[in-house]
This record gives sequence, structure tokens and C-alpha cells, in this order.
Amino acid sequence: MSQLSLSWLGLGPEVAFPWKTLLLLGASWILARILIQIYAAYRNYRHLHGFPQPPKRNWLMGHVGMVTPTEQGLKELTRLVGTYPQGFLMWIGPMVPVITLCHSDIVRSILNASAAVALKDVIFYSILKPWLGDGLLVSAGDKWSRHRRMLTPAFHFNILKPYVKIFNDSTNIMHAKWQRLISDGSARLDMFEHVSLMTLDSLQKCVFSFDSNCQEKSSEYIAAILELSALVAKRHQQPLMFMDLLYNLTPDGMRFRKACNVVHEFTDAVIRERHRTLPDQGLDDFLKSKAKSKTLDFIDVLLLSKDEDGKELSDEDIRAEADTFMFEGHDTTASGLSWILYNLARHPEYQERCRQEVQELLRGREPEEIEWDDLAQLPFLTMCIKESLRLHPPVTVISRCCTQDILLPDGRTIPKGIICLISIFGIHHNPSVWPDPEVYDPFRFDPENIKDSSPLAFIPFSAGPRNCIGQTFAMSEMKVALALTLLRFRLLPDDKEPRRQPELILRAEGGLWLRVEPLSAGAH
Repeated sequence: MSQLSLSWLGLGPEVAFPWKTLLLLGASWILARILIQIYAAYRNYRHLHGFPQPPKRNWLMGHVGMVTPTEQGLKELTRLVGTYPQGFLMWIGPMVPVITLCHSDIVRSILNASAAVALKDVIFYSILKPWLGDGLLVSAGDKWSRHRRMLTPAFHFNILKPYVKIFNDSTNIMHAKWQRLISDGSARLDMFEHVSLMTLDSLQKCVFSFDSNCQEKSSEYIAAILELSALVAKRHQQPLMFMDLLYNLTPDGMRFRKACNVVHEFTDAVIRERHRTLPDQGLDDFLKSKAKSKTLDFIDVLLLSKDEDGKELSDEDIRAEADTFMFEGHDTTASGLSWILYNLARHPEYQERCRQEVQELLRGREPEEIEWDDLAQLPFLTMCIKESLRLHPPVTVISRCCTQDILLPDGRTIPKGIICLISIFGIHHNPSVWPDPEVYDPFRFDPENIKDSSPLAFIPFSAGPRNCIGQTFAMSEMKVALALTLLRFRLLPDDKEPRRQPELILRAEGGLWLRVEPLSAGAH
């Protein structure tokens, strides 16, 4: 047998041995990598075998298309939760496993894991990065931890208290528009359209101290945010468009970049202007000096924030967090409030009880405004809000991809690197967590009834280290807007039942339409 010759490379026998060694080492390395991958696949399969899975469509598609972002898809998810109440395994094609968890007892391990271990799934969140940068929603690791610590003071009640005045004002503007639209005693309105503009109006005032009057006239900045939200929701349903190179060549990609530029230019201009006007003093002194004359907005707090080493946020970081707050704050609150109005329209007995609670609270008060201290004096209205957030959670699912194995309370293991979906909708609609889960019953949240429940049975704002930092802000805004709405209007269901549409947030196909009737002056 002829020996290996490297003469064609101009190398003689004296150098052939090192080349043989290198080739052997290379082949050994490749073989080792293959064996490691085989072992990892076997190990994952062994762990995944403990999770039940519904029948696949076929071997190639796996479970793709079984749970669609439609009313029918939510009904299918509800069926799966009833069949597999602890959770289940589904496959994207033949190779990509996805675990869905839908029970409060099971999600504890992953929700309570540190942010460094339970990372957000980068596949989806990466498409938000051109818009939101490294804000809290998208960032991870040390940067996320540092920003979370620095932003926490921005949601202290001393900061939030003056915002209640803004919530009142923005709600009043929306109601004035409703009054103008009423003819023949009522108006048929899309709650999402009106409430989204109201939340954007109040957010722009709370974040930037800027009044664009967006509820009354068009605003380029507000239009850009609405377009970005719609484009992200659309892209989320098109896996091929997750590739930036391909997406950037499409008309949607071009519109996305243009809208990003509009939003970034607005935020940058506010930051530059604030740098010139914000006094060079500490947060406490600034709060004291401005308490009577100015609401401390989100940009102010970000500019004044310092970490434990005395370092400030960069302008790029400030822009990312401001843009993130505008994105997260308007859609989720609009969804939550719209579905609350819908549920009370369908249950006039609860609507009337809430109305009486508000009327009693504000009796003899002029003007009729909700104040910060009032928010704790509306127990039944709060129960109605929470039950609606259970039945119609604005965010239906969150995703995680862990950097290490996660041991579940029942002994099963989620292997590292596996995409895990925490189905908020599934937990909230799980009959083994909530009896009769499809029934709207505010008394579930009576303090006596809820005291023995798992804190993870109700997670509209997620839970654990990466829970929603703005949940007190959102709940306060919803309470103010709902209280004033019930004080002035009667809500009636539309003739056509809405079909739920879970996109980035829970919407309704074609809008969520209700009829509103003004209450006579003597009625309250």
C-alpha cells in the first residue's frame, strides 16, 4: 500500500509526520464534537421524555400551526391545558423542542431563577433591539441588573403620586371626545383605538413632560410608535422575517427603520434639551425643589440616576429605557383596560357595584378627580380589574431560555438551552388552578378567598426577578381611568361577540367594540 505523500505540496517525508499528527488531532476533535452533540441530544431527549406531548401534525412539521394567534388557537390552548395541566412539549419541525408550562406550582423554579440563569429567548426579543436598544425588556446579564437597580426609584410612590393628575387629565380628554361622538343617546366605539391613544397621551406626559395633544390631532411621534408596534406584531408571526438581512429589504423593514428614526430623534431631542436645563444637584434636592411646581418625569429620574459606583446612564441607555417604557406602557395598559371595560359591559351587576363604590368615594367632591390616596379605597373595583387581568391577560405568554438545567418541583428537568414558554393565559385558565376558569367572577380576589392561593396563580405582570417594573404605574392608571369612566358612562356590550387575538398583547380581531351611554348629571 502506498504511503501518504505530501510531495504535491512540496513537502518531503521528513515533514509528513507532523502533518499526519495534525490531521489525526483534527479528526479526533471533530469526532469528539460529534460525540458531545450526540450525548447532549440523548441527554435532552431523556429529560424531555418526561413531558407529555400532543399528537404531531406530521414528522416534518411537528406541532407547527396547532396553536395559532387566533380565537381558535386560544381555544386549542385551553383544551391542551385541560389535558396536560402541568405543561406539555411541542416541536417546531422535527428538531426544535419547546416546553410550555401552565401550572402555578411548576413555573416557580424558572420564574424565581436569577436573571442571569433564566434569560429571555433571544429569537423574538432581538427583533425589538433596533427600536428599544438595550432597555430592560431586551437586555440581559450585568447590564440588565445594573439598569434594574437604577430604574427602581423611578417607580417609587413619591414619583408616581403626581402622575395621578396626568391620568385624570388624559382620561378627561378621552371622555370629552366620547361625548362629541355620541348621537341618539349612545356611541359605538372601539375601546382599543380610544384607550391606546389615551395611554400614549398620559405616557408622553409622564415620560417626557410633553403634550402632543395626540387624542385630538395626529402626532408624528405617536403615529410612529403605533406603526412600530403593528410592524413588530406582524413580524412576530413571520419566522422567515426574523432574519434582519431579509427583513430590511422588505417594504415593512423600510417602514420600520423610518419609524425608528422618528422615535429616536424625538427622544434624543428631549434628552439634549433636558441636559441643558436640568440643575446639577442630587435627586432628593431636586425632588424637594420641584415638588410643588413640576412632576418629576421619567427622563428627569434617568438623568439623575447613578449606580453604586456613582456612574450615570449614558444618553443611549436613557433613550433605550424611555423608548422601552413608551412601548411596554401603552399597549399592555390599553389591552388590560379595554378588556376590563368589556367584562363590566357583559356583567352590568358588577359594573353598577363598581360605579356605586366610586360615587360614594367622590360624593361631594369638586372637581370629581381621583387622587393617589383614593386608589386604595376602591376594593371592589380592584377585584374587578384583577379578575379581568386573569381572564384576559394583556401578555399571554413569556419565554425563557436557561443557561443551566432547571429542576422543577415535581422532579423533572428542563435542559439548558431549551426554549421554555410560561403560558400566563394557560395558568389563568387552568381548571386545576382556578375552578370554572372561563367564568368572570371578581369575588375570586376577595381577600378571604385569595389568601391561600399560590402567588404564581395570578401573574399578569410576570413574577420573579424579571417581573414588570411598571406594574404599580399600570394598575394606578387603570384604576383612575376605569373609575372616571364608570362615573360618567354606562357600558353596554356590542351585538357581535369579539374574537380574541393574541399578538404581542391580547387584542380583539377588528377591534373591541362597545356601546357607551352618558349618565345623566343627576345619576352621580
